[in-house]
Amino acid sequence: MRLPRRAPSPVTPEAGERVLAWSESESGPVAGTRDALYLPDGTRLPWHEVETADWDRESGALVVRGVGRFGQPRPEHHLVLTDPGRVLELLRERVTASIVLTRHVLVDGPFGVKVIGRRESSGARAVEWFVEYDAGLDPADPMVEIAVAEALAATRAEVGES
Repeated sequence: MRLPRRAPSPVTPEAGERVLAWSESESGPVAGTRDALYLPDGTRLPWHEVETADWDRESGALVVRGVGRFGQPRPEHHLVLTDPGRVLELLRERVTASIVLTRHVLVDGPFGVKVIGRRESSGARAVEWFVEYDAGLDPADPMVEIAVAEALAATRAEVGES
């Protein structure tokens, strides 16, 4: 018995990309390729720029949070998927695959930073490094700045960067 084919994706990805999974949402189609998540508003969100995604099965709500830059609000996308299909599996797999290294480094007593190295799916670019500060740690403190620079240098060395 042959299973019915799913309709073609309503999203047109960038050249060289192919839609691997898609779903309808209340605000339009959501699709994923090897390299990025495409949102209904036309946003192309590369997997290495997705910090977290939370799914609520009961409501169908998906909240995708982007990686933040220091001093700027983190981008957050709220979607209600009508049929998640494989989109959730692809999201989990591609975001996880983008993480090269994660280390929590103590900086001041019990407070520290999480150093995260992430890479694009294609591997074409160098690892991008992100730092998340524990609550109670002042990023502007010169001692914290030195400790963070040392933590970044050590984690970069772990992956062969200098």
